[in-house]
Amino acid sequence: MASPLPRRAVLKTAASATAALAAVALSLTGCSTGPAASATQRATEAGASAFPVTIRHAFGETTIKAQPQRVVTISWVNDDVALGLGVVPVGVPKNTWGNNSKGSTPWKDAALEKLGAGFGTSKAPVQFSEVDGINFTEIAKLNPDVILGAYSGLTEADYKKLSDIAPVVAYPELAYGTPWQETTTVIGKALGKEAEAKKLVEDTEATITDKVSKYPQIKDKTFIYGNLEPAKGDGANIYTAIDNRPRFLTEIGMKLAPVVAQNTKTATDFFIPWSAEKANELASDVFVTWVPDSTSADAIKADPLLGQIPAVKKGALVADTDQTLTLSISASSPLSLPWALDAFLPQLGAAADKAAVA
Repeated sequence: MASPLPRRAVLKTAASATAALAAVALSLTGCSTGPAASATQRATEAGASAFPVTIRHAFGETTIKAQPQRVVTISWVNDDVALGLGVVPVGVPKNTWGNNSKGSTPWKDAALEKLGAGFGTSKAPVQFSEVDGINFTEIAKLNPDVILGAYSGLTEADYKKLSDIAPVVAYPELAYGTPWQETTTVIGKALGKEAEAKKLVEDTEATITDKVSKYPQIKDKTFIYGNLEPAKGDGANIYTAIDNRPRFLTEIGMKLAPVVAQNTKTATDFFIPWSAEKANELASDVFVTWVPDSTSADAIKADPLLGQIPAVKKGALVADTDQTLTLSISASSPLSLPWALDAFLPQLGAAADKAAVA
């Protein structure tokens, strides 16, 4: 799937018309900048006046003294949220899984283009690698005044080292366990954009609700979201309720299969290792998994053990080969989810249809 292309001609025409209207308005009102400009100015002033702000998180609390001007993000999701709030970070990590040729994603590229800061332009964020973990050296070079990691896997040692560079917004409770709504709210507070964050959450949820309404067959269907790779011969990994993937399916009206809750031992387990010998016990209407290629789906169905998973036997298996689509759900953000649904929901709906007639 390609990212949405900017309609340059339309934008150029609209910009010319807007400029002409603005000139007429200024000639009639003297020094007035008009209601829209006043509203923008009021929002900016309101954001700045909110500081200092203190944000509590897993490692204590962080106080941000003034509205950040140089924002750096780590991990996934945090850069999406900043962009969704109209803030272009000075530095972001490269995407190295589910990425495109720019080391980015279609939804991030679209947001950057909209803000006039697409990769390859002078206003684009600097990209740094996180292949070997937090890139302290490159982050320090960017001289940030805040580092956003509300959705991340920061360790306490990482947090302390980053805090020597700039104030750090860490995750509230669990590494990689922050719901996208909470990530958006926390980052909105850190950037002095709480009202904008609230609206972004509401608008995104409304978009999701609208798209999901076209697939009523998925409502109340039980599901398991796991990782099935027959070639590895190590059974399955089953994601629990605190992982973003099952969390998202629950939010759109599906129900996590009871077998998952019954076998989740602690409140911090993101996944459960599951023996292939017990695959037939993984009862649900639908089973969702990422697979490395299209032949893997056939291999799952043909596997003498994994093929006994009830949803697989019924044909209600969603085996997605698109890394970018998988990333958009697993690292959910207000930008990634609307992008994902047009491709993901038809697959989910087809699987739910098969579950209903099997």
